[in-house]
Amino acid sequence: MERNNTQQHHLFKKTAIGAVISALLIGFDQLTKYWAIIGLKDKPAFVIWDGVFELRYLENRGASFGILQNQKWPLVIFTLIVLVVLIYFFIKKIPNERRFFFLNIIIVLICAGAAGNLIDRLAKDYVVDFFYFCLIDFPIFNIADIYVVIASFLLIVLGLFYYKDEDWEKIIPSGKKLQNNNF
Repeated sequence: MERNNTQQHHLFKKTAIGAVISALLIGFDQLTKYWAIIGLKDKPAFVIWDGVFELRYLENRGASFGILQNQKWPLVIFTLIVLVVLIYFFIKKIPNERRFFFLNIIIVLICAGAAGNLIDRLAKDYVVDFFYFCLIDFPIFNIADIYVVIASFLLIVLGLFYYKDEDWEKIIPSGKKLQNNNF
């Protein structure tokens, strides 16, 4: 009984911390988008480094790299599904062990990024983007996008060099043990 209470306490603490960090990240994303609207909309680009990097206002009515333009509801539904799945994994599947700290951070970052852009999509029918690397003509992006990219990069690196098969097995059991026991 004591162990169950301790596990519930740790789960509550992890969930509360994750929610607070997500809220702070989303708040920062929304604040920067507000600043972009106030300072950049209907104005020429603000050059940070000539020929390399500038702040340029864009109303993105699609997804990454401009795909799915004017497809608001499929993007909203997809984002909601992703958020529900990630929150489920965060709460129910990721073991409450120190080893999985980074995986929890990855989920919080992706959720914050997805939620930040979802808020824009629902409130404005577009996502506010404003960072532009003109040197390589990279698509214009925002803070929420940065959260998702950082999380994706971390997931790839940690998946290749840190987490082992047995770690992934704790999260998503493959059923091999069950199959082997049947023979």
